[in-house]
Amino acid sequence: MSRRVKEFVDVADHVSIDDLIQKLSEIRAGLPADADAELRLRGDEVFGHRLTISYFRDQTAEEAEIEKRYAEASREAKERELARLQAELGVVCYAAPGKRGKLRIVA
Repeated sequence: MSRRVKEFVDVADHVSIDDLIQKLSEIRAGLPADADAELRLRGDEVFGHRLTISYFRDQTAEEAEIEKRYAEASREAKERELARLQAELGVVCYAAPGKRGKLRIVA
């Protein structure tokens, strides 16, 4: 199962227009065909502005292996926690047999 990863590229605030056009052209040339790229202006007057380009790329084999390892560890931890809680409460989750009655409130 291959996922897509969102990647970000920041372009500094203080560059000449020619440098900006060249940098954006280089970034566009390096994007995958189905990248769904977006350009946004981020920041403020205090910390400065920057152009942020975000796009999607396919997950690398190394990233997929790391995610798989952590996903399995997370699943096992959740199963252990569920078993601990069930043992603590003395309850086992199962579908109740028979017909369920209606709730009746008596005051």
